[in-house]
Amino acid sequence: MLTPRRRLLCAAVAGLALSAAFEPLALPWVVPFSVAAFALLTRGQRVRPAIVLGLVFGATFYFTHIVWMQAVGIPAWIALSLLETSFYGVLGALSAVLQRHRLWPLWFAAAWTAVEIVRSGWPLGGMPWGRLAFAVVDSPVAPALPYVGAVGVTFLLALLGALLAAVARAALTSAPVRPAALALVGLCALLALPVVMPWDGTERDDATATIAVVQGDVPGRGDDILYDYRQVTQNHADATVALAERVAAGEVPEPDFVLWPENSTATDPFDDASTNAQITEASDAIGVPILVGAIADGGPNQVLNQGIVWDPYTGAGERYTKRHPVPFGEYVPLRSVFLRYNFFDRLRDVGRDMLTGTRDEPLDVGGVSVADAICFDIAYDDGLTAQISRGAELLVVQTSNATFIRTDQIDQQFAITRVRAIETGRWTAVASTNGVSGVIAPDGSVVDVAEPRTQDVLLEQVTLIDTLTPATRIGPWSGRVAALLTVVGLLVALRGRRARTDTEIPPTQADPELVGAR
Repeated sequence: MLTPRRRLLCAAVAGLALSAAFEPLALPWVVPFSVAAFALLTRGQRVRPAIVLGLVFGATFYFTHIVWMQAVGIPAWIALSLLETSFYGVLGALSAVLQRHRLWPLWFAAAWTAVEIVRSGWPLGGMPWGRLAFAVVDSPVAPALPYVGAVGVTFLLALLGALLAAVARAALTSAPVRPAALALVGLCALLALPVVMPWDGTERDDATATIAVVQGDVPGRGDDILYDYRQVTQNHADATVALAERVAAGEVPEPDFVLWPENSTATDPFDDASTNAQITEASDAIGVPILVGAIADGGPNQVLNQGIVWDPYTGAGERYTKRHPVPFGEYVPLRSVFLRYNFFDRLRDVGRDMLTGTRDEPLDVGGVSVADAICFDIAYDDGLTAQISRGAELLVVQTSNATFIRTDQIDQQFAITRVRAIETGRWTAVASTNGVSGVIAPDGSVVDVAEPRTQDVLLEQVTLIDTLTPATRIGPWSGRVAALLTVVGLLVALRGRRARTDTEIPPTQADPELVGAR
């Protein structure tokens, strides 16, 4: 039996191991083993010790997983990591209670999934980074994504870890191994089905489109989009004009539209004549719409982070506004409170608060129905599901990431984007100011990619797909079912414990010899 100190040490190691499942190491096979360790360590514990074990696990995982947040500021890294760590404390308590019932692997997997969903959306918009499903893109589990979605894959991975823990516990305690082993084999067989029968939503008569993805690069050190923001816009305009010259010379085919990244203009192109002229020059030269990433005024001390369809003949048209601005990075909640203390002086750099977008309809870009996601939007479920279920044939991601260019964040986000391409069954184009830009096929394979810190244009023909994957059809219901199962599991476990307590004979009424034997 582990001592409390050793149990805490094991929890720390298990949390650290889980961080290895994501970039830069990207070892997805550690996921079920880390989950199994979490379950074993919290089993048989009272609620308070289980909370502590969960907090230790969560701290070593999350502080390591988002170490790149230090690029924003060490206080931001500490605050966000501590906030997300708290959810693993809650999960520890749930695990301890739910394992009191014989069907605990099911309840445990549902609880892990439900906690992920809650922390991905709350508080302050949540933080989806570190979801189990985001680690599987290059694993045999990835083909399950279009069938059950990221939420469903998280559930299956958590269930796999729980069953591994059940088998290990049975083997160590001489309990019957067969039930848990059979369930484990059955789950592995279920996970193998999408591998032999992969989702294919394409049809022979699907239309195609040629897209140009522009990565203009960022001047200076490359990690400050505002260092020379006019040159950033000029870089993207120059790259687009150069593409137009190659098209005119017959060297490359004409694209149906051009994709610029988030913050390709860091000032409002409707108020700033110079920026407007740069976009117009590029649009006139290429002769097709450009989906521009722009910061637009949203009112007094407010801004909008938008993807704007810029047509060479009619000018600016439809817009998508970022749905999930980053708290403390793009807006400051409780501004008067936080700016009262010098510890948060870095927040003064966020001079205006970014407003939240609500658009559910896809954009019409040159006749192509496009689902847009701006930067961190790609890690959230709601916007993608809404746009694709309403007819989007192509997924695009406009991102800056310049702040994180020397960190593993850019690779983690690109991996999440590949997960979304598989889940939605859509070709996906990613435009970043200086990395990572690329084109991804519906099976998650990377068709083309631009090297970070370079100026490049990717020109690819993609298939426009309107077939909905089962995951898209399910939408938020998988998460709701996980939450319901968690509640049911808690009620069953607590009721079972109460029933056992009620049937116990008080020592004063028991046989004296039996009391002495105890």
